[in-house]
Amino acid sequence: MYGSPERSKGTRSSMKRRFWRSLIAVLFGNLGYFVSLPYLPAGARHKPYELDWGLAVDFWFCLALYGLLGVVKWFRSTPGGH
Repeated sequence: MYGSPERSKGTRSSMKRRFWRSLIAVLFGNLGYFVSLPYLPAGARHKPYELDWGLAVDFWFCLALYGLLGVVKWFRSTPGGH
């Protein structure tokens, strides 16, 4: 009905890896944002319960870390990568 068991097992493990990569990116991206918060300009600081540029900067931290983790994974999976 949903494909072969081997395929669904591979899909599940792939989803788990993406989930953990996303979770690590969000947790450590937010950590990086909050650690750097005192050094950010006032416009880049998030104000609680408001939709502001601080949320965009925080999102960027998480997105950049997610991309960095993807690059590291790619380098580790290529034959020439160390």
